[in-house]
Amino acid sequence: MLIDLSPLKASRDYRLLFFGQLISFFGTMISIVAMNWQMYSLSGGSSEMVGYIALAEFFPMFVLAFVGGAIADAFDRRKILRLTEIGQTLVTAILLVNALSPSPKMWVVFSAAALHAGFAAIQRPAFESFIQKVIPPELMSAVMALNSMRWSLGAVISPVVAGLITSSLGVTAAYAIDLVTFTASLVAVFLISYVPPQQNADRPSVKNVIAAWKYAFSRPDLLGTYLIDIAAMLFAFPHALYPALASEYGEKYLGLFYGAIAVGALTASLTSGWTKFVYKHGRMIIIAAAMWGVAIFFFGLATNVWAALACLVAAGFFDMISGIFRGSVWNQTIPNFMRGRLASIEMISYLTGPYLGSAKMGFVAERYGVRPALVSGGIMCVVAVGIAALLIPKFFSYDGRDGIERRAKEEAEREKMLKS
Repeated sequence: MLIDLSPLKASRDYRLLFFGQLISFFGTMISIVAMNWQMYSLSGGSSEMVGYIALAEFFPMFVLAFVGGAIADAFDRRKILRLTEIGQTLVTAILLVNALSPSPKMWVVFSAAALHAGFAAIQRPAFESFIQKVIPPELMSAVMALNSMRWSLGAVISPVVAGLITSSLGVTAAYAIDLVTFTASLVAVFLISYVPPQQNADRPSVKNVIAAWKYAFSRPDLLGTYLIDIAAMLFAFPHALYPALASEYGEKYLGLFYGAIAVGALTASLTSGWTKFVYKHGRMIIIAAAMWGVAIFFFGLATNVWAALACLVAAGFFDMISGIFRGSVWNQTIPNFMRGRLASIEMISYLTGPYLGSAKMGFVAERYGVRPALVSGGIMCVVAVGIAALLIPKFFSYDGRDGIERRAKEEAEREKMLKS
């Protein structure tokens, strides 16, 4: 049951990135909480405006993910990681300067959110394809669990700290802390080894991006991971409503709402050793995504803050189980010569739901109330996941061992083609 630490022992580069990202993510989560609270305050208590932060992040993410995936397959991934990390550091500095001004501007918060999402869209495909080069396929389930644990640790502790900081010292201190933590990730990306791009890699072009999308949609196992996650998050992503709930229950609970989902995710990660013995990945993703919707439904019904937090813990647990198996499908089965471009499609799939779901949740809550938005979202999530599963019947019976064999075959065919 215990988490498998083998990837940390197997690769120095993975260790560097793991701990560098772990430290910097603490600061990033503090900034996320601070941005939402700052927007809620500047807009006079509008959940809709908080939701629009996610909308501002969605458009640059969607557009630049195509660019990030194409260049990750063709160029030095280490250099991409370095440049994007510097860019994200500068964005945090912009938020800090805006917070220090006598009259902070909402448009600066929106712009900074968009810039940060843009850099992340370029960085993520390079990160995923770099990891695939330094870690063997059989350890990818363990990598996903470790990455999930890294995220969960930051998402558990940071929101609580952020809630205390923003309520006592203000958002300025939160942004300053985030800026300092970027030092760790910058050191990590400047210490990792050079990993050359794929020999005779496909050059960035519209044609090659289209080829990647055709490849993704030709595989039911990949298509299922995309549609199921979008269906779950689009209808039942609750983050935009946390400031409103904190205003109802008390500002001291703001960080706990953000952290509760992460507690569930961390629990799932720390007890994830069993996942490497499960091969019916599609089945587990469907079940976990549906249970996420059930948990959000009961979160909307809860009238006691501790019951509400318990529902979020359950939601985080099932979301992480889904994430571990989705990541296993991607990293075990996609050939490396397409890994960057496919990582961009994955990013679009797992961020489209939360970004648009936040905007949708804020919009509905502004007109019908917070709890109707959550309850209806949970119901629609379960229905949408069920419909998506019915549309892709092969996904339910997908076996991960077949995917590993397919990847080896496709990479061997690629090598044979290049040699000839």
